[in-house]
Amino acid sequence: MIRRSLLVLALALTPLAGSAHPSGAEAVPAAASDASPWRAQTSKNTPTARHENAFVALDGKLYLLGGRGERPLEIFDPQTGHWTQGTAPPFEVHHVQAVAHAGRIWLLGALTGDFPDEPAVPAVWTYDPVADAWQEGPAVPEHRRRGASGVAVHDGLFYVVGGVTRGHTGGYVPWLDVFDPASGAWRELPDAPHARDHFHAAVLDGQLYAAGGRTSAHGGGAPMRSVAAVDVYDIAAGTWSTLDAPIPTPRSGTSTTAHAGRVLVLGGESDAHRHAHDEVEAWNPAAGRWDRLPALPAGRHGTQVATLDGALHIVAGSGNRGGGPELADHLVLDAPAAHAR
Repeated sequence: MIRRSLLVLALALTPLAGSAHPSGAEAVPAAASDASPWRAQTSKNTPTARHENAFVALDGKLYLLGGRGERPLEIFDPQTGHWTQGTAPPFEVHHVQAVAHAGRIWLLGALTGDFPDEPAVPAVWTYDPVADAWQEGPAVPEHRRRGASGVAVHDGLFYVVGGVTRGHTGGYVPWLDVFDPASGAWRELPDAPHARDHFHAAVLDGQLYAAGGRTSAHGGGAPMRSVAAVDVYDIAAGTWSTLDAPIPTPRSGTSTTAHAGRVLVLGGESDAHRHAHDEVEAWNPAAGRWDRLPALPAGRHGTQVATLDGALHIVAGSGNRGGGPELADHLVLDAPAAHAR
């Protein structure tokens, strides 16, 4: 894989002082420019445009699945530069943070169905790429079912935090549950300090981070109530805390990952402007501050970032607040592997 120089990104990594966009700017298809360290992935075909989808790396390939409407499962092989199709999920699935674990792709904390009162998916589902087959797993306890949750895996256990029980009509919760894929057992853990939905979670150095998101309530012109506070769960101690430094740009529909000693929060949507956010902000726990990384060439929300061979990949999403335009581009940031300063 041809990599751009890492020097540009190293220079761009600076303490975050905040950023703004002109209100009402139009979203445009992403095309990484010479001035941006983000690059457009070279491929021989294009994936299906979508949003509220999942995107995850597993065994050297990238898997794009779900989204509003019944969208295909598409697999990118960087060795061939081709997108191919696998077996699609057996139902519409969206608002989900997929997780790769033990050779399979896992879906927990997802929504299904039509806006605005989308129900939660009642069971765990897995995709086996070798068999190209989906399998229904253990049921989610009925009183803990929700979607648009943050999901992360640590030491073989899945942590599901936050989410909504009634789709976009409300029911946002601060719940934290742990799922053991070996036994199929669920266990309730202490609630987070803040309820939130429409966000992704990440684990870094044994700490589970819930950053970004909102408290959803549709109807009556309700605003997007973005959650600025960042909650952190110490997995070993079993206790929550809240960072003294809130996320600099509150927004929801974000993509989050732990990478090179930082927690990265990409894109999102908010009432700040109609077009989706392009910010890439990174919590640097070693320095106790937020850093700014190079912005996305075009903002987006409702997708997921994946890491493959140390590089960040992001595909699809919505270019404006709400449901469109749906994107089909594939962007890559060859991020440095150094730990936080």
